[in-house]
Amino acid sequence: MNPAARPTILLPACSKMLGAYSSHTIGRSYVEAARLAGGLPLVVPQAQPDEIEPLLRVADGILLTGSPSNVHPSHFGEDVLDPDLPLDPVRDDWTLPLVRRVLAIGMPLLAICRGAQEVNVALGGSLHQAVHATGRFADHRSRDEDPLEVQWAPVHEVLTEPEGRLREIVGRERFAVNSLHGQAVDRLADGLRVEARAADGLIEAFSTVAGPGFLLAVQWHPEWKPRDNPVSMAILRGFGEACRAWRAGRQARPQA
Repeated sequence: MNPAARPTILLPACSKMLGAYSSHTIGRSYVEAARLAGGLPLVVPQAQPDEIEPLLRVADGILLTGSPSNVHPSHFGEDVLDPDLPLDPVRDDWTLPLVRRVLAIGMPLLAICRGAQEVNVALGGSLHQAVHATGRFADHRSRDEDPLEVQWAPVHEVLTEPEGRLREIVGRERFAVNSLHGQAVDRLADGLRVEARAADGLIEAFSTVAGPGFLLAVQWHPEWKPRDNPVSMAILRGFGEACRAWRAGRQARPQA
């Protein structure tokens, strides 16, 4: 496809220290996932409040990535439970307002892992800061000492909701996913609905109850070797189709 005809997919970067240098980073697999969705990836390191609207006039969809960092718990009214875990307040400061604006206008949004948690928090939901410590759920973390192929391998199934958006996209009632997260959705924000749960009841995917546009948030990582995973490819294709439809509608609308 001609790059000029592909929808532009905006991917917010993380902010972290690389040695002595403050840097912006993003996993290459997310950029490639945007391409597999049929999009033209646009990585944005950080946006000031007055830059969000100009960026949204360029974008046709948003892909919120996972990250080693967590959303700061002050955004859902809690103190930091484990100060050893990484945070990224720079990313919080602009992605949370970005989420609210994107959903308000109905632009397609695919949110992965931390990205899913950002969506829930941005809309007023809360998170389990340590899923494994709740006494209610299994340990959903991977082990750093394991080889990457083991860390990122499917380890448990999710059960999709009947008549849900996710089941419609992937065409399956249940499927296996990888699991590399210590945090997850606790109280789901108003206006969101569960799309899938793990066997222990933990929310693994959600979408909007109503409103325009495409929103799918998943706790696992469909960007990991998606070509080998039909479910991941179905999710990326569904997101890409929504972005192309947004682009077509944007081109048809008169410019301000």
